[in-house]
Formats: sequence, structure tokens, C-alpha cells
Amino acid sequence: MSAASEWRAARNVAARGRLERALPAIFPGAVLRHALARPLIPPTPRLAVESYWRMHLMRADRLARALATRSGHPEGWTWRLGTAKDSGLAATFRLPPSPFREPAHTRGKGHCCICGQPVYRFGWHRDLWGTGVPNKNARWHAACVTAWKLWVAPSDQVKVLKAHQRHRCAASGKRLFRTAEVDHRVPLYRVWREHRDAPWPTLLRYWGAPNLQVVNRVAHVEKCGIEAGERASNRRGPRAEPEQESQT
Repeated sequence: MSAASEWRAARNVAARGRLERALPAIFPGAVLRHALARPLIPPTPRLAVESYWRMHLMRADRLARALATRSGHPEGWTWRLGTAKDSGLAATFRLPPSPFREPAHTRGKGHCCICGQPVYRFGWHRDLWGTGVPNKNARWHAACVTAWKLWVAPSDQVKVLKAHQRHRCAASGKRLFRTAEVDHRVPLYRVWREHRDAPWPTLLRYWGAPNLQVVNRVAHVEKCGIEAGERASNRRGPRAEPEQESQT
């Protein structure tokens, strides 16, 4: 056994012992199975939950949008852009709208600032422990953290998205090359211009997996060219996107 293997084995014995001592009587079984199968076992329940959702990216995306649907469209909320850091408003339409981060609509401690639903132990989205009380120290579901990272930086998840498409270009149907790129099927500038008044849970689909595709670079360049022409012709429209935003 190599030195690295010996170190990993010793580290996992210690981590497993620490994890088992910290586990409550009730804990998500799928998360525990995932944790114990990792090359490096997470040493705490919270790290086990975070690891689980990182490895189940598409599931986290679906769950976060489902939780948002459960919360519904906040009364009186409209999608707006802003610049002040304390406003909770995004400065660009490229970031998904998040009404529960705005002071006027926040649901306070113990509720996820992304989906608005209660957050329970270890960042879990269900009250498995039957306490009926959310974790007042939490403001994110672990699943929503993973989903948010996908929404704001989908290119970082190109490997997962390629596998989801079975390594086939969404535009041509041909095999994806190493240089393939992540693209939004409906460009975000069109979401801002044409769908701005849609219900908030519906808007999130445009940042989530339903609107993401991986395409080979040649197809992406061609699509961007078409969209650039469209944007130029609509630049002076009444609902035109901000001038500084220039990518799809």
C-alpha cells in the first residue's frame, strides 16, 4: 500500500468515526450512503449533505425550482435591476431574480433567501426531525446553494451538463468536442425583454437545466451571431436590455 493510500485509509477511519458520533437518530439515508462511498468521507453531517448535493447537481436544480414554486410569486414583487448592495437587487439580468433577498420580501431567519422555504437541520429542506421549527441560523438550503452556483456560473458545470446530454451537441446532434460551451437556449436578454412579467418561479427555469444546453463552439458562434443581429435591431425598443450586456 502506498503512502497516499495509507493516509487516505487512516483519514477515512477518523472521518467515519467523527461522522457517526455526530449523526442524529434521523438522517437522510441517501446522504449517508453517498458519504460513506466517497473517496474521502465527509467528517460531519453538514459536509455530507453539501457533498451529496454537489454530486447531484441536476436534482438540486429541480428541487430548488420546486421549492420556489411552493413559495409562489411574492405579492407586489416585480423583477427589477439595481446597484445598491443593500437593495438585494441584481445589477444585471444575467443573475437570476431572487425576491427573498430583497428587504421588502425577505422571510427572515430560518428561511432560504433563494426559494423562501424553511431551512431545517444541516441545510435540509424537510423537517425530518418533526420539530416544526426551522434552523434560525440558516439562510440557505444546501440544495439551493448548489442550484444557485449552477444558475450563476453554468460553464463551471460543463462536464455534468455534457453527461446529461449524453455527450451530444444540442444544436447539431454530433458528438461534443472538448471545446464545447454552455449556452442558454432562450438568451437571457430575451428573457429580460419578453418574459420580465412572468411569475417568479417560472422565470427561474431560464437559468436552470431546462434552458441550458451544451453546444460545440462552431454552433455557439453561429448562434451568437444571429442573436447579436437581433439585439442590434431591438436596441432602441421600449423594453431593450441594458447597453452594457453584450453576451448571450
